[in-house]
Amino acid sequence: MICTFCPRHCHADRVERLGFCRASNDLEVSSVSIHKGEEPPLAGTKGVVNIFFAHCNLQCLFCQNKDISRGEVAPELVKYRTVDAVVDRVAELLPQTENVVGFVSPTHYAAFVPAIVEALHQRGLFPVVVYNTNGYDSVESLRLVAPYVDVYLPDFKYMDAELAQRYSHACDYPEKAQLALLEMYSQKGAGLPTDENGIAFRGIIIRHLVLPGQVQNSIDCLRWIADNLSERVHISLMAQYFPPQGVVLPDQLGRTLGENEYQQVVDEFNALGFSRGWVQELDSNLCFRPDFSQNQSFEV
Repeated sequence: MICTFCPRHCHADRVERLGFCRASNDLEVSSVSIHKGEEPPLAGTKGVVNIFFAHCNLQCLFCQNKDISRGEVAPELVKYRTVDAVVDRVAELLPQTENVVGFVSPTHYAAFVPAIVEALHQRGLFPVVVYNTNGYDSVESLRLVAPYVDVYLPDFKYMDAELAQRYSHACDYPEKAQLALLEMYSQKGAGLPTDENGIAFRGIIIRHLVLPGQVQNSIDCLRWIADNLSERVHISLMAQYFPPQGVVLPDQLGRTLGENEYQQVVDEFNALGFSRGWVQELDSNLCFRPDFSQNQSFEV
């Protein structure tokens, strides 16, 4: 596989030479778990089955999933290495959930998404498919997975290129994420239709994590969405940042978010005319912390 799935375009063959994300040519999934922390139209009351891929194409300094995303992932934290193994586990858990499957950090394994979805269909399973990505996607990879994705759940992390470089090693993140968001929006529009149980079956929800000390970056992200997509798009404005243990962090990333910081961003959200979406309590940083050494990586 000559990899061009993300905007880095490493052109790594992933057999002889690994690219930036350190992903191999083989499927590597660290967890297939029930997760109840997604937005209400996805999680409902019973949660979703999330497929957590190992490795990541951003390498954010503050990643809460750092044990499976950063550098070389410990072999014991890669629990599923074939499509069949992933599908077996999804099939086991799916009846306990809202019939929703999430692909988490899937960009570097986008080629496996069609195979996994098709294998589920062959077993008579037709879940809502959520593409939960950091936003650093190529338009080409999004078009590849488009026939298999019902709901896009992208991050929009940065409008500040220098900040993107310093925190996520991707100075072109703003430009590339904007192109990715435009593509997702062109596929799904601003609507988020739901079934009789309130579960979304099509659409886009844009997540933005407010970082401590970076209020202006958050405001700029919201303004871009309002100006270039729509104030009708659903936004999940997240306050759950927490500094991961054992990592030396720059700037103010060593602390959680301040109440005044988050309120400034919420005020801008309202001033821009956004009326669809969700905000969080500041103590949300205490919730949904993963333990990827366990088969069920999140408390349910």
